[in-house]
Amino acid sequence: MLVHRLDRKNELDTSLAADAADARMVARMRLVLSVSALLAIFVDPSGLRGIGGFTWLLFSGYILHSFAVYLYAQLDAPFSQSKLVHWLDVFWYALIVLFTDGIHSFFFLFFFFAILTSSFRWGFDEGARVTLASVALFAACGLGSTTEEDLPRLLLRATFLLALGYMSIHWGGSKVELKRRLALLRDVSRVSNPRFGVDHTVTSVLEKTQMFFHGSCCLLIVRDKESGAYFLRTAREGDAKRSINAERIGADAAAPLVALPQDRIVAYNGPLWPAWPFTGAAAYDSARGRWSKHEEAACRSLAELLDARSFISAPVSLRKSEGRIFLFSREAAFRKTDALFLSHIAAQAFPVIENIELLDRMASDAASQERQKIALDLHDTAIQPYIGLKMGLSALRNKAAADNPLIEDLDKLADMAAKVIGDLRRYAGTVKNGLDKTEEVLLMVLRQQAAQARDFYGIDIAVCVQGELSVSDRLTAEILQIVREGLSNICKHTFAHHGAVRLECVDGLLRIQIENECDGSQPVAFQPRSITERATALGGNAQVKQTTNGGTSVHVEIPI
Repeated sequence: MLVHRLDRKNELDTSLAADAADARMVARMRLVLSVSALLAIFVDPSGLRGIGGFTWLLFSGYILHSFAVYLYAQLDAPFSQSKLVHWLDVFWYALIVLFTDGIHSFFFLFFFFAILTSSFRWGFDEGARVTLASVALFAACGLGSTTEEDLPRLLLRATFLLALGYMSIHWGGSKVELKRRLALLRDVSRVSNPRFGVDHTVTSVLEKTQMFFHGSCCLLIVRDKESGAYFLRTAREGDAKRSINAERIGADAAAPLVALPQDRIVAYNGPLWPAWPFTGAAAYDSARGRWSKHEEAACRSLAELLDARSFISAPVSLRKSEGRIFLFSREAAFRKTDALFLSHIAAQAFPVIENIELLDRMASDAASQERQKIALDLHDTAIQPYIGLKMGLSALRNKAAADNPLIEDLDKLADMAAKVIGDLRRYAGTVKNGLDKTEEVLLMVLRQQAAQARDFYGIDIAVCVQGELSVSDRLTAEILQIVREGLSNICKHTFAHHGAVRLECVDGLLRIQIENECDGSQPVAFQPRSITERATALGGNAQVKQTTNGGTSVHVEIPI
């Protein structure tokens, strides 16, 4: 996981470096453009009408502006990569056109510089806004002075600016969209930490897909080839309490989702209103490489069932199961290219997930065998000596006279030995058989740890779990080890009488807080090495903070 975090950090650094390099290149070209404009009117001022002192001042001001942006770009300042830069360019170009003969000025071509830089950096929408603003400002420059003879020139240049601008923003938007798609394919194909289990990986893929397309819901329906059972996973927009586990559903409930042909990629767009004519369903045949019309009634019923206007779907085929992935939207319409890209996501992500599931199953089988061995070892090496100790204490108690002052201590030791034997037997049974709900195991063991701290050290530990903890069994084991080490530090290195353990899952993070009250000693700065190493191995971090009442609190955050 540490390598995974380093990879993500390197990718982020590379992306930022690429953006900074682009900003420096654009800043250099802007500076060259501004100097070239000034040289153009200096070499041949007769080519433009209305050249005066203010015009020279205007061009000089634009050179200073370009030089300032260039300096910001060299210093990697955030301003050099902001949207404000190309909007300032648009207004500078409008002023230059206005004071260099209006619609007759050849400097109207400068608007294309702002259109190109905005669309290739920010995408189609921002480029479209800049294009429309450029056309509007260019037209406004000629409103007051345009004669009837100048009207064709105004219309021709405005149309030229609009048409060529649209082509530029289309290509620029395609480039930005391609970068986003490549980034998503890289993310969904990345192998997650095996400690988190396959459920976290599948849920993460569905959530990333839903957020990428800005859909309202992303579904994965699969059918086990051996048992014929159907399993459904769901990722909904704004659903903070979603479950990471697959839900088993009946064949009747799954029928609408599996009615589509397994070898077809499907795209459906419903009407904006009842009389809207531009609707329909299309299916892509991968073997023939072409789109064709698909039965619209079934698609419309499925969209209405999920309260959506449109959806796209692609088949998912695995070694032991098959199904489909769906993406629904209540408002937006999907393109055919979106449906094809959804199939690419499925082809890229789910074979990796199948490998993770295989590794997860192998790890679970190995853990089951290890639990059997540990349970036997516990009985032979730990429980038997305690049984012998209890029998010896009972024998000593029977030999002691009634007035022996050690009788009370012997009774306490015998009771403690009996309690430990009971705990070990329950633990051995849990280890041998396991429990289906890891949250129950987690709470049970946490309370046992708190009880041991109270019985052996006289420290009251409050255990608080906020919300639902959706964690795998292996991550549960790591959590218990972190808490055990934190409580051990409280018991061995402080004089506190009260402490607390708090756990919660929020914003995709598992947060663990282990704190103790102020024991009257001077707080010393420290970093728990073992807890920090475990948190880092899980892709998280650990910090030590001082509470408001002078106590110490260890905060651990683990991404899930």
